[in-house]
Amino acid sequence: MKCPVCGSSSTHVIDTAREPSGGIRRRRECKACEKRFSTVERIVETMPLVVKRGGRREAFDRDKILSGLRTACAKRPVSADDIERLVDQVEAQVLALNKAEVLARDVGDQVLNALRSLDEVAYIRYASVYLHLKDLESVKREIEKLLAER
Repeated sequence: MKCPVCGSSSTHVIDTAREPSGGIRRRRECKACEKRFSTVERIVETMPLVVKRGGRREAFDRDKILSGLRTACAKRPVSADDIERLVDQVEAQVLALNKAEVLARDVGDQVLNALRSLDEVAYIRYASVYLHLKDLESVKREIEKLLAER
């Protein structure tokens, strides 16, 4: 591990702790300049390709889901940790399928199902984009379904 300050590769680990996301946080110190810095290690797993509606394939993108959820949860009482946990949960479900390819619809459905129990307003916001709710009637039907589930 190279020091981000001086570039020396002479560093040592001071402390190690588990992250809630499953990663490992390491506190390090450079032996050359004595500056301290932290690193987070995550297991790199091979994620499946996501098959879009038109048949196009793209790599599973955790950050894309995270960005959509942050937008849907803006100005809502949903913590950043809750959003991270939701993305971790979806990512774990996709990995558990143990497939080379997954449908974008399946990933989106997993996000919607998890978001429904987290925050109903954020769910409607996300659903309005994901389900292509184009008018007030379609939004109203989705809200009525949500109310019926209560």
